This record gives sequence, C-alpha cells and structure tokens, in this order.
Amino acid sequence: MGFNEYEKFDAIGLAELIKKKEVSPLEVMESCIDRINERNPKLNAVIATNYDKMYEIINKTIPEGPLGGVPFLLKDLNTHCVDMPATNGCAAFKEFYPKKDSILVSRYKTGGLVILGKTNTPELGLNISTEPNLFGPTRNPYNLSYSSGGSSGGSAAAVASGMVPAAHATDSAGSIRIPASNCGLFGLKPTRSRVPLGNDMSEGMSGFSTVNAVSHTVRDSALLLDIAAGRVTGDPFVTPTINATFLNTLRQPLKNKSIAFWTKGFAGESVDSECVKATKEVVIKCETLGCNVEEACPDIDGFKIRKAIDVIFSVNISKLVSNILKKVGSNGKSLFEPVTLACAKHGEKYKAGEFVEAVKIISKTGHKMEEFFKIYDFILTPTLAKTPLIIGALDMKTDDWNIYLKNFLDVNPFSPLFNATGCPAASVPLYKSAKGLPVGVQIGASFGSEDSILQLAGALEEAWCWHHFKNNN
Repeated sequence: MGFNEYEKFDAIGLAELIKKKEVSPLEVMESCIDRINERNPKLNAVIATNYDKMYEIINKTIPEGPLGGVPFLLKDLNTHCVDMPATNGCAAFKEFYPKKDSILVSRYKTGGLVILGKTNTPELGLNISTEPNLFGPTRNPYNLSYSSGGSSGGSAAAVASGMVPAAHATDSAGSIRIPASNCGLFGLKPTRSRVPLGNDMSEGMSGFSTVNAVSHTVRDSALLLDIAAGRVTGDPFVTPTINATFLNTLRQPLKNKSIAFWTKGFAGESVDSECVKATKEVVIKCETLGCNVEEACPDIDGFKIRKAIDVIFSVNISKLVSNILKKVGSNGKSLFEPVTLACAKHGEKYKAGEFVEAVKIISKTGHKMEEFFKIYDFILTPTLAKTPLIIGALDMKTDDWNIYLKNFLDVNPFSPLFNATGCPAASVPLYKSAKGLPVGVQIGASFGSEDSILQLAGALEEAWCWHHFKNNN
C-alpha cells in the first residue's frame, strides 16, 4: 500500500532504505503509482505507464544496482524502451513500439531503476514549453497556468510534484536546464557524447543532443550520470574521462575557483530583471563559498550562433520529416504540427555549403569557449531570459518558422551555447520570482568538466539546501 514518507527521500535515499530492508521495492513502487494517479490528471506529465510489467518484475525479484527498486520515468523523445511507446510527442510515431531496449535504457535497468512510464514532450522536442497536440500541455506544479518548460517538461513536472525523485531528460538546446529552471530542480546537461542517446544513434542534431536527468538533489543527478555514462560503438566524439565517479566528486572540497558571470543576451536579447537578479544572488553565494567572481563575457558572436542553430535544426528536421513523408505520402503532413512542417520547409532551402559553414561557426565557437575557460573555471548566466511562460505563449500552431525561432531564442539565449560547443552546463534552483515561480541560474564549464559543475552545485546545495525536503540519511 506504499509508505507515507516516500517524498522525504531522494533516489539515493530510497535505494538505501530498500537495501536496509526498511521498506520493500513494492511499497516504494506503489507510493510512486499512487502519486502519479493522484497528481497527473492536473499536470499531464506522464503520458504512458507500464505498471503491470513492473508488478510482474517486482514480485519475482528485488532489483539490484546502486538505485535498486527506485521508481523512474523516461522522457518520450528518442528513447526506446521495450513494451513502451516512443511517440516523440508526434502523431507520426503514435503507433511505434520499439522491439528492444536501447543501450541507455539497458544501463538504467542494470542500475536498478524501475521504469514505470514515459513523460510528455513537445513534438520532436521543438519547444521550450511542453504542449504537443498529441497529448496536450504539461502544467507547472507551482502554478497550473504556467508552463513546466520544455522539452523535458513532463519529466520536470513529475519530479517537482513528487511523483518520482528524479527522471530522465534530454537536451538539444536547453531541454534539461529550461524545465529544471521552471520547476525548481537541478538539471545537468553533460558533455557531448558522455551519455548515449536513447535511440542508439551515435549523435543527434549534429552533436547538439545529449542526455541526463532532472532531480531534486545534485547527488541523484551525479549517480544517474555514473550509471548512464560510457561510449558506444560508432560514437564520433571523444569525451574526456574523470579520475573518480561523478558521485565521489561531490566529496571533494571547492577551492580557489574563478567564476565569470554574464547577464546580457549574447546577441543582445532582452533579459528580465528577475532573471538578472537571480544570477547576481548566486554570484554573491559563490563569493560566500570563497570563489573569485567577476563580470566577463566570452568572445563569441551570438548572431552567428543563432543563424547556425537555424540552419542545423531546420536541416535536421527537414530530413526527418522528408523521410516519413516518403513512406506515408503527402497526406502524412496531417501527422505533424504546423511549425514542424514550416521548419522542415525552411530547411529545404539551405545548400550543403551553408550547412558546412554553420558547423564551422559552431566549431569556432567551441574553440573560443575553451580559451575562455583557460581563464575562468565557470561562467554563470541566467538559465532563461524570461521567467516561466504562460501556457500557450510559444504556440507550435504557427506556420512562420522565422518568427517562431526568434521567439524561441529570445526567451532562451543562454543555454544553446553549451549544446553548440558540447560543454557541460547545469541549472541550479536558488531563486523564486515575485509570483512565486522558480527561476534557475546556469553554471557552464569547459568540455569534460561535469565533475567541477557538480562540485560547485553540491556546495551551493549544501549551503542553502534548495530542495523542498530533507534526506533522513
């Protein structure tokens, strides 16, 4: 029948209770299911469940692994789990059920996670809000009129509302950090290729895409990264290794760190005063921890980055949509939302040379960032330029891709830089707006430096205990 203390524990705390036999995996799972059944009708975070299969497994054996018996949810975007749909928030994939688990999902299961369902995502991940036609909008647990963010908005709402302690999330232009910011969670985007994609592809969106989680605690995200990390055959990128586990890096002291902060849009985008204030408050907190902090901006061209994102994203979406329409015919256009078709049509106009130039711009930007990180250990920015959006503010029903992308990037000018360069970045939850909505602050670091980000985030968490519960261990 579950147990009432479920929400007082993070994923690691629940796993420790199970290992000590203070609570059974069945009780934990039923506690999770109770909360999904109770809260999901209002939030619309979970769009598919797998309860019967998990009951069958739990009744036969106690899951092993560092998170043995802990409930978990997968984002329904490019993530294959047997017996679960893989819709990508799109009607074109509504009937697609993978025949086997992806490498990522296999690693999660080996880590002991009990995968109970899938979470909502905008169509093909093309929104910073989660409002697909296929399933409807996911709402923010802090205020149902507002967006939980995107594209991992279902996962973030599920965690923030207490359904699960942590959930899988993906990130191609901020999609881990944006909903983490909107929902008051910690969200770490790893270094490019640190974690395999959930569809076993060797790369996604020309290297922009990566995978990890949203969670209440830093240590949960660190352990989930340990469980999921590792190269796969055919991986075109090389990711630096670290000398310890990511979880163990949290035990290392934070010493003599140099931090830059920047609160202006890299292409002159307007930034809300509350997002600026949130960043400056975290600056003060970092100084309190003994860090040296100063205002500085990397030598990058925000306008060229925006253009490169336009080319790379629209060409990739154009190829995907084209492949599907070849199979189902032109009538298949009804399977896509208007902005997806507009994006695909827009991508058709770019020539090979323009795509190569876009990739070159991104590569040069990566070199500029590495030069910047020779001077500074971290850069702090707002996660977003706006506080959480009202549901419907960024509507995929438009057929004007240029205006849509402009609005998308005006709200989200900071996070795509780290997808473009492959560098890690995280959103930390240390501020609330005047309306009581969470506002995240982004920590970015050099390629391969997730351990450093976790270390700083862990120090901030320990000093200011940002999550709504206290672990009993």
